[in-house]
Amino acid sequence: MSQYDAQPLERLINNFSRLSGVGRKGATRMAYQILSMDKKDAEEFARSIIDVHTKIKRCPVCQNFTDQDICPICSSTKRDKSIICIVENPRDVSTFEKTREYKGLYHVLHGLISPLDGITADQLTVKQLLARLSDGVVKEVIMATSPTIEGEATALYISRLIKPLGIKVTRLAYGLPVGASLEYADEVTLYRALEGRTEI
Repeated sequence: MSQYDAQPLERLINNFSRLSGVGRKGATRMAYQILSMDKKDAEEFARSIIDVHTKIKRCPVCQNFTDQDICPICSSTKRDKSIICIVENPRDVSTFEKTREYKGLYHVLHGLISPLDGITADQLTVKQLLARLSDGVVKEVIMATSPTIEGEATALYISRLIKPLGIKVTRLAYGLPVGASLEYADEVTLYRALEGRTEI
């Protein structure tokens, strides 16, 4: 603890420092921003933190975060229930929704298989996924896990479980970002771009 910081302020800085990607300097800056708020705004900020822990839960269908019994996507009559997109975490759902292109459902794994980190398939929501696929409604599952070793391993593991059910399993085409030069692309990216090519 710094001899110049009051104990409550130091505790707030330490708590902000525990957040992923936040260093000591960033935590200190955020703590002083909180300190500069008026009491009403500070209380609202604190209340919002409590609310996410008391009111947010997992949707029993897709495992995404929601404050309702079933999330709006799963309960919507406008979504295509024959397609499920499997993602690593709830943030990925938000990313897909921003495109306004995907109209199917989701399933959130809440992680990836990573033996080095001690994360196995049992710690993910694979069992819940398989339960969803048993009614014969789903015709395609899109594997949208990250193009990392863990993401590829997870996609392969799940696809092997799904294929015997007669459900089509597809993988996102990871191609070249817009504006990227071919000379800076690695082989895997180029391969993915070729494999995922479409007719124009």
